Amino acid sequence: MSVLLLTEEEVQRLLTMDMALEAVEQGLRKMGLDEAQNVPRARVQTDHSMMHTMAAAAKSLGVMGVKTYVTSRKGPTRFQLSLYDGKTGALLCLMQADYLGQMRTGAASGVATNLMARPDATEVGVYGSGKQARTQLEAVCRVRRVRQVHVFSPSEERRRQFAEEMSAKCQTEVEPTARPERATENKDIIITATTSREPVLYGHWLAQGTHVNAVGSNYITKAELDVEVFRRCANVVVDSKEQARLEAGDFQQPLEEGVLHWTDVHELGQVVVGRYPGRKQAQDITLFKSLGIAEEDVAVAAKVYALAQAQNVGRMIDW
Repeated sequence: MSVLLLTEEEVQRLLTMDMALEAVEQGLRKMGLDEAQNVPRARVQTDHSMMHTMAAAAKSLGVMGVKTYVTSRKGPTRFQLSLYDGKTGALLCLMQADYLGQMRTGAASGVATNLMARPDATEVGVYGSGKQARTQLEAVCRVRRVRQVHVFSPSEERRRQFAEEMSAKCQTEVEPTARPERATENKDIIITATTSREPVLYGHWLAQGTHVNAVGSNYITKAELDVEVFRRCANVVVDSKEQARLEAGDFQQPLEEGVLHWTDVHELGQVVVGRYPGRKQAQDITLFKSLGIAEEDVAVAAKVYALAQAQNVGRMIDW
């Protein structure tokens, strides 16, 4: 049996944000219609490393897949995705999936922003200056006409570099700020994409009508948002409630204090198919809590695989 092998560089050459937005919305639509299965991330570890695995299938997409990655203090994270034919079970493609993961996470927030942020939103605040923050901002700029961005990061050099790079990439004004509250003041859209274990965004900073994409925390012990954010939110949406119960550290204190209830939380797929509104009123504060789910990975991987075949990218290996 021959299998297509795609390297990180080849995936990066093929995958655009527009592709990712289309694929992620399609995958979420399948979840909203109960036409997909998503297995939440599971983790196993040794004394030195941790392995993360997640899987999904969507019969109408014709594929299923599993993503695996290992984190370690001693080396860089390696991401791999295996894509299978949904009918025959044949292994179709092995691809490196670091860039794919960054793009699908950004695209999920792009889909949420398109459905939940005010149509006239133009001002954006970003917390974080890493790879995930970059694709978050890129996706938001694809779905809204962003006029100005303020980015906060503890590192002056990193926020300056982020501002320079993303100003050029997004063709908009991105300014670094040393004051964390400046990235929230009078903003229409807020992005949190940090590694912080403690809140970086406080609810009393938020203006009415703001939409928040919270991305950084996917551990039950980490939280980027304080309780007041949830107290002020009119609408809380996640990509997977099942995965949120395992990983949404941002939810723990609000749940314990009775500020948030699971019955108030809806899935983005339900918003995509119109079962639940993304925004009810212009002055509402809305929140999308992103966990990063396998259905998004597999939907994007299917697009990348099809384009690689069409453009004869990658190499076939015997398996």
